[in-house]
Amino acid sequence: MIKAGIVGGTGYTGVELLRLLAQHPQVELKAITSRKETGTPVSAMFPSLRGRVSLAFSEPGKAPLRQCDVVFFATPNGVAMGEARALVDAGVRVIDLSADFRIKDVLEWERWYRMKHAAPELVAQAVYGLCEVNRTAIRTARLVANPGCYPTSVQLGFLPLVEAGAVDLDHLIADAKSGVSGAGRRPEQHLLYAEAADNFAAYGVMGHRHWPEIRQGLAQIAGRDIGLIFTPHLAPMLRGIHATLYARVTREANFQALFEQRYAAEPFVDVMPAGSYPDTRSVRAANHCRIAVHRPSESARRADTLVVLVVIDNLVKGASGQAVQNMNIMFGLAEASGLEQLPVVP
Repeated sequence: MIKAGIVGGTGYTGVELLRLLAQHPQVELKAITSRKETGTPVSAMFPSLRGRVSLAFSEPGKAPLRQCDVVFFATPNGVAMGEARALVDAGVRVIDLSADFRIKDVLEWERWYRMKHAAPELVAQAVYGLCEVNRTAIRTARLVANPGCYPTSVQLGFLPLVEAGAVDLDHLIADAKSGVSGAGRRPEQHLLYAEAADNFAAYGVMGHRHWPEIRQGLAQIAGRDIGLIFTPHLAPMLRGIHATLYARVTREANFQALFEQRYAAEPFVDVMPAGSYPDTRSVRAANHCRIAVHRPSESARRADTLVVLVVIDNLVKGASGQAVQNMNIMFGLAEASGLEQLPVVP
């Protein structure tokens, strides 16, 4: 059994990790930390876990994290970078769900996250945990930077086109919408029910922290810099991301076949039949990414433009499910182990 610990188990990604790991056939939960909730039984805060998780939240400094095989950080940005080194040095493998180790250019990270990086030496060691791209490196990684939710959807949607060199890499457009759980569990006015319900709004148009992460990943695949317009929106739903991606064709191909072939062996990427319209409900609470490729008709003004539709659950494939998928790869388990839950409808 893999002994697992979670640092920061009270947020949405933390409880999602608990839900998934409690059902994993080869994982034993050893510790869940929370300074504020120390001593509180996990099931008292999350009754959905009654009978499945018997642990109480523990003080981070006193939790048996060094006795774990793997520790997940489900913490705000800036926490893991101060605590991961001691665990890595102790031989514990670390999966960080925050943004602390995602961006390789430390100065760029500091500019976007507005704090000094506490462990720049670990950034170079960290493997970016987009399984469909970095599976080989993830197997031997000591520290995995779990991708963000928007970056997962956008990169998976553009990936086959960028790999094939079939689109204009200087003019990629990502128009993405997320449910309110993507902003975390902190009480903020714009996330109140009366504010978010019956409403739809863009944000971060002048710059969003996930933009450099997406550009970094696509540039690595392309072998050159890329141009990207990324506009996120807050949608009046609890879970889910819907990304509508646009790219101008520079080399003709059978794009449906291109996507099907690229993802044929991927357990969690579903390329839907031509003409399909994936919706967020089709991936709710599951570790799936569904993709549909559209080409405007020849009579349309922009027949040279591809439209790619991508949906994921922001808390699962966009966060905790992908983290468990990374753990499975790191420990040589079947990649789908503990992640075979079907989407929830309605």
